[in-house]
Amino acid sequence: MTAWWRDAVIYQVYVRSFADGDGDGVGDLIGVRDRLPYLAGLGVDAIWLTPFYTSPMADFGYDVADYRDVDPLFGTLADAKALIDEAHGHGLRIIVDIVPNHTSSAHPWFQEALRGHNRDRYIFRDAPNDWESIFGGPAWTQVDDGQWYLHLFDSSQPDLNWEHPEVRAEFESILRFWLDLGVDGFRVDVAHGMVKPAGLPDIGHTGQTRLIGNDVVPYFDNDGVHEIHRAWRRVLDSYPGERIGVAEAWAPTPERLSLYVRPDELHQAFNFHFLFAPWDAAALREVIDSSLATAGSVGAPSTWVLSNHDVKRHVTRYGSLARARAAALLTLALPGSAYVYQGDELGLPEVLDLPAELQRDPQRLRDPDSGRDGCRVPLPWTRDSGWRDPWLPVPPAWSELSVEAQDGDHRSTLELYRQALRLRRTFSGDLVWHDSPEGTLVFSRGDLLCTVNLTGEPADLAPGAELLLSSDVPGAADSAAWWKVK
Repeated sequence: MTAWWRDAVIYQVYVRSFADGDGDGVGDLIGVRDRLPYLAGLGVDAIWLTPFYTSPMADFGYDVADYRDVDPLFGTLADAKALIDEAHGHGLRIIVDIVPNHTSSAHPWFQEALRGHNRDRYIFRDAPNDWESIFGGPAWTQVDDGQWYLHLFDSSQPDLNWEHPEVRAEFESILRFWLDLGVDGFRVDVAHGMVKPAGLPDIGHTGQTRLIGNDVVPYFDNDGVHEIHRAWRRVLDSYPGERIGVAEAWAPTPERLSLYVRPDELHQAFNFHFLFAPWDAAALREVIDSSLATAGSVGAPSTWVLSNHDVKRHVTRYGSLARARAAALLTLALPGSAYVYQGDELGLPEVLDLPAELQRDPQRLRDPDSGRDGCRVPLPWTRDSGWRDPWLPVPPAWSELSVEAQDGDHRSTLELYRQALRLRRTFSGDLVWHDSPEGTLVFSRGDLLCTVNLTGEPADLAPGAELLLSSDVPGAADSAAWWKVK
């Protein structure tokens, strides 16, 4: 029997923007519980929840002050337990975020370090090197006594020292806390960045590189992280029910990415190479082939993702809803595991006109040319949004993209996803490419044939088989279709 995670569809819930259970304008765990029937009906296998732990919210929960409790903004520990149990009752698994690269500056450990005690749990030194923060600006901040601490992200997110045994022991204990509560796995934030090169050498202005759409500099993706992931895999394997680890690993090549999913390490790694591939047949085929080959070389499934809470929504990146719908059918036809970011199933675009005074992403505050608020706008449940004074405004134009407006409309993107996720369970097998006109992709998996036209012009892709599902008229510009073949 195939392990559930090898071909699972996992739905990302950005908690503060998913559903508001208490009417304060911020999504919460009660809201997620209320919408479990929606997620089960959509046809996904698991839910990945972004951080809901105690936090000052400088980075919306990715700055954790207490890893074993729920922030009051999102509910209580009892709400988390009830959500886990109710999700299991709906046949859904729960994956939670773990943030091991850094804590909040409000974490008791860092507060102790500021007082001069146990600073070696973090990375302090007498003088900074030339590293830059991923959010922009220096990666070092000076404290009152003159020393500097490292933060690869915001200054409110000091990096932990993973050479320290207390750090390793603490996080294994945190994993066990949530596994004991019933979670089915962890998405590991910054899985590539926890271990830094010995001596923290300067990289020099010519040493920096920009990789796959995000700033990734040479002090990331160090081999030392793999020892940590092996230890975590032993923890996961000590629990019943196929508990999993998923790496958010920004690696320069698919070959480097595959190291994170060797048989004794994590189970999956996000495929950012696929996410950032352009809407181009040759480019997509190349990244699909390399992803399948490299993941398969270590016995792991590949993963496929089009959007998440850190990148511009793919409706906007690709330039049209038609392309986004076609990309969904392409993605969900591929072998392996797929991730759906909340709102993908509604065809939501990036919100590009948020008022500056409402944009609160710390990345944008440090670098005005970046920012992730536009992909984090609350999900529209009803034509009037279904939110009372949401923390970011829901565009009036989303009225007809809401769940209420799309539910039951066979032409809608929501129903396209529901049908695709239902049909996806009925086919399996390895991917086999077929010859097709330039600018198109045609492949089969068992008795499924997927045809994708990326040319912007109509193409003759009718295979003389039974049509199962199509994002548009089969063969239309920027469309995809599924066919049943004998």
